Amino acid sequence: MERNVGFFKSIRFKLIIIYILLIVLAMQIVSFYFSQELERSLRDNYETVLHDRLNILTSSAGQEFMDEETDPANFDILVRNAFPANDENTRFGKAQVIGPNFEVLASSADSDRNIIGQQTDQTIVRRAITGGSPQHDERFNEQNQERYIVIAQPIRADGGDGTGEIRGAVYIEASIEDVTDQAQAINSIFITATSIALFVTFIVIILVARTITAPILDMRRQALRMGHGDFSRQVHVYSTDELGQLAMSFNELTNKLHDTTLMRDREQKRLRSVLTHMTDGVIATDQSGLIILMNRRAEELLGISLKHVLRKPIVKVLQIEESTSIYDLYEKDEPVLLDYSEADHHNVIEANFSAIQEDDGPINGLITVLHDVTEKEKIEGERREFVANVSHELRTPLTTMKSYLEALADGAMTDEEIAPHFLNVTQKETDRMIRLVNDLLQLSKIDSKDYRLDMQWVELGAFVHSIVERFEMIVKDKNIYFHRHIVKQPTYAKLDADKLTQVLDNIISNAIKYSPSGGNVTVTLLHQGNKARISIADEGMGIPPESQERIFERFYRVDKARARNVGGTGLGLAIAREYVQAHDGEIWVHSEYNEGTTIYVTLPYSTFKGGKV
Repeated sequence: MERNVGFFKSIRFKLIIIYILLIVLAMQIVSFYFSQELERSLRDNYETVLHDRLNILTSSAGQEFMDEETDPANFDILVRNAFPANDENTRFGKAQVIGPNFEVLASSADSDRNIIGQQTDQTIVRRAITGGSPQHDERFNEQNQERYIVIAQPIRADGGDGTGEIRGAVYIEASIEDVTDQAQAINSIFITATSIALFVTFIVIILVARTITAPILDMRRQALRMGHGDFSRQVHVYSTDELGQLAMSFNELTNKLHDTTLMRDREQKRLRSVLTHMTDGVIATDQSGLIILMNRRAEELLGISLKHVLRKPIVKVLQIEESTSIYDLYEKDEPVLLDYSEADHHNVIEANFSAIQEDDGPINGLITVLHDVTEKEKIEGERREFVANVSHELRTPLTTMKSYLEALADGAMTDEEIAPHFLNVTQKETDRMIRLVNDLLQLSKIDSKDYRLDMQWVELGAFVHSIVERFEMIVKDKNIYFHRHIVKQPTYAKLDADKLTQVLDNIISNAIKYSPSGGNVTVTLLHQGNKARISIADEGMGIPPESQERIFERFYRVDKARARNVGGTGLGLAIAREYVQAHDGEIWVHSEYNEGTTIYVTLPYSTFKGGKV
């Protein structure tokens, strides 16, 4: 997913900050060193000037003391010449000449005129005169909040060779705030120049950083495009340095990835097409047994979507986690039947498992192929049930016949009362087997489509009347009554009269068999939309709801004990359903238990013979 990098998090900002910090650090170091050295140099120069003037004044005053007649006015001239009152170097300062008795002889400050001729109160002067060595001190003026230098240097009468008698001292006070102000002024100029240089450097750094980061940003944008599958653009090569070589390598990588992606897409399309059109379901997992691929057929077979089972264990999805682990599936050679059948829906799937393994390396995953065997299992179950039913239906009459024939062979043949009865039973069982075999042959022909319908136009009303009349003759002595409700409007249907006669015979025969003595059988023919509907209703015991959907299955009986007593093969309704469907019709049942059963048959019809309106 593409994420925009903010300026303050970008590499360009980091480069700018690094460069600025380096420059600021260098400037700080230079500024600190420059300020310290500047102030020290200015102060040294200032003190040098003071000492030079102090030495001149001291030497001049020493020569003046050598004269026997010393004029105090001369000292005043010397002081003012050495330290003029308007001299910038001695602003807020003053110079005094002190006599041997600590008497102030002269002063460069006009404010000191009142102390001329008085003894000085400066301790530093007394130490200089008594000690014979120059005294130096630095003080702070509380009144004007300034620092100043105080120097007291003894005056010798030898002219300055340092061996004469001490006749007095020169005392000076000089403010050093000018030195500090000069240093601050120069520092301000330096800071201003530094700021201008820093601003210009900042602009240059931005340009330099852009030059460095532009190829990187270009490669980032291209990488994001490649992540979205766009390989159409090339990174611009700005130079031949390392970044330029990286850009060229990136372009080569783009071309190779493009070719590889195209090849991968083609292979994926082929694989997707194969998987999509496969009639079998395919599931692929990783080495942990988590699903990573499932085709559409597998989704249909399992009734789930890939997005709901992606990265889920296959044993859980196939609902076999309780009995099987993923490691068991790796070694599974035989197919596994998965039964997902419900009460009203059969669903049986055959699963074949194959491990994905290269040579003798580790197993990388599992391929599962799913095949729908619901119909196959249903047919196999029906086949087993059919064979069992046929065997049972044939064994019962054969056993009965064998018993009666053995009895006849053992001497019952000579018994005039028993022999006819045994022969009659044997004949009935033989007829029952013949009917069963004939019904089986009919079903066999139906299953193999080995029969032909002789389709002719028949008037259904007369056709149904003729069948009912025939059965009325049969049930005269059985105390069963027929009621007919036949539509009077002509109803023509194109059908095979023999096949449909067999259908109605089977239905009416069942109605008669299961009707109680004195019961009624109602036969109805009416029009229902574009279909003619025939219904046969009895007043028998009815069919339970759970059995109504199965009465058209082969050999199915609701009450097997009673069905065997009333006769029949259990194939009549199965044959009837096949023939009705062959006529593009439908057949179904409606029954209320202990109230009776109604069988419905619908057929296409026309009110005119030949189907013309």
